[in-house]
Amino acid sequence: QVQLIESGGGLVQAGGSLRLSCAASRGTFSSYGMGWFRRAPGKNREFVASITRSGDSTYYADSVKGRFTISRDNAKNTVSLQMNSLKSEDTAVYYCAAGLTVLPGVRTYDYSYWGQGTQVTVSS
Repeated sequence: QVQLIESGGGLVQAGGSLRLSCAASRGTFSSYGMGWFRRAPGKNREFVASITRSGDSTYYADSVKGRFTISRDNAKNTVSLQMNSLKSEDTAVYYCAAGLTVLPGVRTYDYSYWGQGTQVTVSS
């Protein structure tokens, strides 16, 4: 069973940047496709980005395309989300997830394991 722990959230001004990280343990990290989701207040959890097992393909929600970059380091069992040009509407709790499904993996049920989330707040 994979355990996921996110870090890197915080408070940032609009237009700023943050880098989220997710550390995985208790599993073969390179066997899993990885995704980032977010949940804004009063909204459902939504897909942000995903990356294949090897890292050779990535997928993004239209709302973050061109601003966010997902990457992974299989040697360090980590997946990251670089977030640039942040907007107030990016404010949410961000979750990383791991799944054996075939990507793009835009649905929550594509993933079996979830972290507890990290808060990102963008002030306007």
